[in-house]
Parts: sequence; C-alpha cells; structure tokens
Amino acid sequence: MAKTVLGQVPVGVSNRHIHLSQEHLEALFGPGYELTVRNPLSQTGQFAAEETLVIEGPKSSIKNVRILGPVRKESQVEISRTDAFVLGVKPPVRDSGFLEGSPGIKLIGPKGTVELDKGVIIAQRHIHMNEADAEAFGVKDKEMVSVRVGGERGLIFDNVLVRVRNDFVLEMHIDTDEANAAMLNNGAMVEVLRD
Repeated sequence: MAKTVLGQVPVGVSNRHIHLSQEHLEALFGPGYELTVRNPLSQTGQFAAEETLVIEGPKSSIKNVRILGPVRKESQVEISRTDAFVLGVKPPVRDSGFLEGSPGIKLIGPKGTVELDKGVIIAQRHIHMNEADAEAFGVKDKEMVSVRVGGERGLIFDNVLVRVRNDFVLEMHIDTDEANAAMLNNGAMVEVLRD
C-alpha cells in the first residue's frame, strides 16, 4: 500500500552526549558548579556545554563526551549502537527519560566520578514539533510515522516517534549510525510518511 506524504522536516544528527542532574554535575565538577554554554541547540533553551566527560564501560572508555544543558532531574547518556559495542554495554532503544531497565556506566569528571546504575540508552529516532506543526502534518504526540530519505543511499526509517510540545522546533533527530547509513547531514530535508 502506498504511503501518504505528510510534509518535510529538517534533520538534526545527534552525536553521543550526556544529560546530568545537578547532584551529579557537582559530584563531577565541584560544589555549586554551573554548566558553561558553548552554543545553543535548535530546541528552545537547550545548549551544548563547554564541559565534557569520559564515559567508561566494562570494555573501554570514550573521552570528550559533550554535556548538554540545562541540568535535568535524572542523568542520562545517549550513545549509538557503535559506541555501545566499543564500551561493552547493551542499551535499549528508548525515548528520552525512559531509563528503567537500562544499563549504567561510569562518568569521569575533573573533580570526581559517578557510577550510574541506569541511564544509558540509544535514543528512539523522533521528530520534534509544536502544536501548529502537528496540526499541519495531521499527527499527534506519541504517534509513530515513517520518514523517507532520498539520494544515493535512500531509505525509509520506520518507527519514528512524534513528540509534540509548544516550545519544540520542527526537526527530526537521529543518531550518527542512522545518519551515516543514509548519508544524511544536519539540515537535510526528509519526507514524513504515513501508511
């Protein structure tokens, strides 16, 4: 059955990164520490921080993993499947914030270390939309859609989660593995589809 094209969205490629709670930020960088803004991200109020950490799994570690701000209620590490092999962990594919049953990891900062007992995930590919965008596309929050990528390594991503909130900016987020498979760069336009 042919799929219906709902519209186009720009792509944002998400490299491995860390979200920290204030408690863990202070454990890693010292009491009262605040993140330094390096550059704002496309989503309202979100930023890449100057600060980075080492993440250490059972098999090996990865240095210079960027922290994204602002601080959150719970610490979370988002990696690609390739990173998971390197580190020796088996994270589930999850929507951000859904951390139950995910593996932990060691975070190493300049002033201390934190052993997370959970929080490592491979992010569910998703599209951020505000309510006006959702209405224009004819979709609802938490709906699953497909996304078609054109070009030399064109493909269709199924199971793309729609996330609707009024401070969201229209953008599809995928990780580096997904982007590399489809030869996608930041800002590329892709088609949102429904069966």
